[in-house]
Amino acid sequence: MGQIDNKVALITGAAGGIGLATAKLFLREGAKVFITDIDEKGIKSALAELNSPNADGMKADVSKDEDNRNSVKACVEKFGGLDIFFANAGVEGKVQPLDVLEEKDFDFLMGVNAKGVWMGIKHAFGVMPSGSSIIINSSVAGLRGTANMMAYTASKHAVVGVMKVAALEGAAKNIRVNTLNPSPVDNRMMRSLEEGFAPGAGAEAKKGFEQLVPLKRYASNEEIAELALFLGSSKSSYITGSVYPIDGGWTA
Repeated sequence: MGQIDNKVALITGAAGGIGLATAKLFLREGAKVFITDIDEKGIKSALAELNSPNADGMKADVSKDEDNRNSVKACVEKFGGLDIFFANAGVEGKVQPLDVLEEKDFDFLMGVNAKGVWMGIKHAFGVMPSGSSIIINSSVAGLRGTANMMAYTASKHAVVGVMKVAALEGAAKNIRVNTLNPSPVDNRMMRSLEEGFAPGAGAEAKKGFEQLVPLKRYASNEEIAELALFLGSSKSSYITGSVYPIDGGWTA
């Protein structure tokens, strides 16, 4: 018996990394899983890897309201409902000083990382039954500042605010809303950031980041997925409006 048997989960940004790891775990724990990503080829590859009649998905750009609406609609039509919404899609942007950051780049990150979360929740709210769970992937960057990461940091702080309001409004329907806030995770996004902070010396940047983590290592995608499972399951039934650092002690 799985922890989320017969539940339906929609996971954004699930072509790889945390999203795909979470899809795999949710399937093992008994859920039906609908995945989306802006990378159409990546979604097809992920579905082939999941290889399950209980998994389906589509290309979607979370920064577009219509795509959020269509994703929720397609999930409900395919699996008959929506019980867990994991707003995981996000982009890291460029590593650069705030006085060099361009408006279009700031707007792009806010559009995906913050506005995309709000629009996804907006459409999920209308179909989710009592007892449902919404999980937002924020970051330790949503809890503290990082130099040369203005847009990313602002967007990840923003979704903590989105979560708190959604938790208050969702309480009337018994829909829980929480954020998980990872420190560096060993995946594509961190490879990009390592190269951004130390062009041509990404491996050295990784060693430097690891030294900032009290546990002296990055998290795995699977470790983040385990927290998403807890927040999506009935084991967290009295938890809403909360921020969950999963950071190896980074923010201690």
